[in-house]
Amino acid sequence: MTDQLPDRLSIHTNSPFHNAALLESGVGIRFNGVEKTNVEEYCVSEGWVRVAAGTAKDRFGNSMTIKLKGKVEPFLKEANGE
Repeated sequence: MTDQLPDRLSIHTNSPFHNAALLESGVGIRFNGVEKTNVEEYCVSEGWVRVAAGTAKDRFGNSMTIKLKGKVEPFLKEANGE
């Protein structure tokens, strides 16, 4: 596998941006210089992440998300020795 991560990645299996093999290898996200562990989707080129909004659920049982804008830096966790 290469160290190049996709521009956009999602944890939801019904998303066209889902990549199970890559997610299993361990992808971390730094958002505005702080590592986030609750990111559900990110886009580097547009500069946003989606994070869960507490325990709120929509009518289909999916967690509600908030889109935050800023500098997004994805990295492979195993590459950094974590």
